Amino acid sequence: MDETLPSETEPEAAPPKGTVTQRAIDSIKALIGEGRLEPGQRLPTERDLAAQLGISRSSMREAIRALTVLGVLEARHGSGIYVTQLEAGDLLETFGVVADLSRGPGLVELLEVRRILESTATALAAARITPDQLAEVEKHLTAMNATDDPEEILAHDLAFHREIAAAAGNDTMAAILEGLSSRTFRARVWRGYQEEGAFARTRREHAAIHRALVARDPEAARAAAASHVGEVEEWLRMQLGS
Repeated sequence: MDETLPSETEPEAAPPKGTVTQRAIDSIKALIGEGRLEPGQRLPTERDLAAQLGISRSSMREAIRALTVLGVLEARHGSGIYVTQLEAGDLLETFGVVADLSRGPGLVELLEVRRILESTATALAAARITPDQLAEVEKHLTAMNATDDPEEILAHDLAFHREIAAAAGNDTMAAILEGLSSRTFRARVWRGYQEEGAFARTRREHAAIHRALVARDPEAARAAAASHVGEVEEWLRMQLGS
């Protein structure tokens, strides 16, 4: 494979901003965004790429490392560095880190984002869900209702919402929601609900979402999902207040 890339023919409109490493990151992302590096394609050698972009090898090395962590690039032992397939799930994995590490008001903000996206995804799912997908949602709802063990409920709760997000038919939205669905935080919520005796309420909320899906009613599904996540938001605000 030819490892050279065509050089730029147009002058830059303005001097690059930020650190040299950030410039290197931006340059590689630009090559991918412009289609000059395609998913699955091998990068030129670190030396050649650094020379072509006018960036030091050390900065290029740091840029490649950073983009590998982000899932944009992957190192293949003995073969080189390749552009990944750029799947939404891989690129948005960092949302999970943010959700797991956020605390206080920052976590409330993430829940607000989740409420908006979850309600939209659930509305789309009501219009698009297949009978097999609906059966999977119902399976996890039934399992949630059959136990008081927070760990078991947590596992089925995550699966319940994951199936709905998949049924929405938007992989990017599903990937963001997966990242925002922090298992650590949800475990804390379910333990808190158990202590408060609030399992019955949240089971009603899940049942309302399921009914809207069965009825294929997007607006009812949107409202039920927004109400459900809104209850979690309110619970967290009360926790922070105390």
